[in-house]
Amino acid sequence: MSGDLLPGADGRPRCGWCTSTPEYEAYHDEEWGRPVRDADGLFERLSLEAFQSGLSWLTILRKRPAFRAAFADFAIDEVAAFGPADVERLLGDAGIVRNRAKIEAVIANARAATEVEDLPGLLWSFAPDRAARPVPRSYADVPAVTPESTAMAKELKRRGFRFIGPTTAYALMQACGLVDDHLEGCVARGGAGR
Repeated sequence: MSGDLLPGADGRPRCGWCTSTPEYEAYHDEEWGRPVRDADGLFERLSLEAFQSGLSWLTILRKRPAFRAAFADFAIDEVAAFGPADVERLLGDAGIVRNRAKIEAVIANARAATEVEDLPGLLWSFAPDRAARPVPRSYADVPAVTPESTAMAKELKRRGFRFIGPTTAYALMQACGLVDDHLEGCVARGGAGR
């Protein structure tokens, strides 16, 4: 195996980034890169990617149950109804990342999402043609930004979404299966539902 492809707990090859903790391996095997097509699921991933900005993804994964409890399981309509008292409640919740700008962005994004007739359709419209993308063989082959993620970020900002730039948009695309950036030879490459 290459240095970018490492054995997981079961000895099978995986993207090396996921082999350091059981939480990473479970996320990698069961979620990352698998298609998410429901609005609340996409909203959750968008929100978590925004919270991750500047932090370790492992921090976000470990706080995910608390995020779900704090943000009404990321039900768009419920989060869109949050007001100033909810912001203060969230700022006092030690189980989540207590960053006012990110908390307010998630609420603003829920409100913006309620104005989108088909959020899954909008986000998936930016998925590149899988057949035209080469399978990444190493981390060097995986971009941080693409023309599609730049276009997605621009369109979401136009619609009032916040805390979403081209890099966050690409991370969302990876997390929700719009792209498959599992490395060649990874046990999870081309996982269920693709």
